[in-house]
Amino acid sequence: MRPRFSLILPLIMVCLVSQAWLPARAQEAVKPAVMETKAVQAYLIEASTGTVLLAKNERQSFAPASLAKLMTLEIVFQALSKGDIRPDTLYPVSEYAWRTGGAPSRTSTMFAALKSQVPVADLIKGIAVQTANDGCLIVAEGMSGSEANFVERMNARAAELGLKDSHFGNATGLPHPDNRSTLVDLVTLAQHLQRVYPELYKMFSLPEFEWNKILQRNRNPLLGIGADGLGTGFADGSGFAIVASMERNGRRLFLGLGGLVTDKERTAEATRLFNWGFDGFEMRRLFDQGEVIGEASVYGGAQSTVPLVSRVPVEVYVPVDNPERLQARIVYRWPLRPPVASGAEIAVLNLLAGDRPLLSVPLQSAVSVDVGTLRQRAVDAVIELLFFWL
Repeated sequence: MRPRFSLILPLIMVCLVSQAWLPARAQEAVKPAVMETKAVQAYLIEASTGTVLLAKNERQSFAPASLAKLMTLEIVFQALSKGDIRPDTLYPVSEYAWRTGGAPSRTSTMFAALKSQVPVADLIKGIAVQTANDGCLIVAEGMSGSEANFVERMNARAAELGLKDSHFGNATGLPHPDNRSTLVDLVTLAQHLQRVYPELYKMFSLPEFEWNKILQRNRNPLLGIGADGLGTGFADGSGFAIVASMERNGRRLFLGLGGLVTDKERTAEATRLFNWGFDGFEMRRLFDQGEVIGEASVYGGAQSTVPLVSRVPVEVYVPVDNPERLQARIVYRWPLRPPVASGAEIAVLNLLAGDRPLLSVPLQSAVSVDVGTLRQRAVDAVIELLFFWL
């Protein structure tokens, strides 16, 4: 099939994949009812494919409050995985950590005693289970010498992970003008924690934790319905928020909600959306690994097009009943010039339900394309010039 093109941005080409390229079951039409939510921000995705099930103001900036602790824990998890620190490494409880995040602060705390020393393993439990502010400050000072130095590490690491709309002003998420994030970033971070640090991730699902002879239950209200992480937050002006993950029958979903009025409403909305995501959708395979999905035009090559494939099966998580008509667009930089190596990543397949983005899949060249003859290059140069002016 010869792809049909339209120029949408300079040097960007879009190949519309004909519906004939999609399996018949993926072409069933009739748009389902849109899922509504009381949340100001909402973001629900299926983990294995990255299919977006629900997106509402998902890139709207808000104060993450205690959800900022997910970034704090990422720094600790990374240091443990690299061997820079050990679970039994002891960090002292400074007066600053004690007063700002401990018992005198009247905030979420693990009640670490002033001038005592706490092992890293227990600090992780305090933060993951009790959202302990003192735990965050103790690891920040212990690992970096000061909270300010630790925050620099948080922001540098956030940039490395591609959290483009997040910035942190402290290690706790306590009110600070520099604490900003989005649900896309926080869900991305949650996925990273679960995928890269699976053993440490299990700390989020501990039902309770006792320190200094004080037992506290896990603050995640969704553990009782099957969630295995991650955390909650509340900030004046931003309302109640949650980032959570759940697995059922081998399928994992990640959910982020923000801007809810009460903690009860937060729990109810999260429960409802998780059930909807698991019960109302199913996995469908659109293309097999290595199956030709489309073509990209090559200018000045020994052949005029190169077939495009995916290194992995292309699957999408779609509604069980009356799925929306799926659309596929292949996007690549234009003009594509030879030589093109076999297996080179040269395009992206964007899947949409209606006008709603579902997921993006990198595409590779199925074969190599060498530089063409002088005549082929001349003809393509004329076509390229005409196409550019059109």
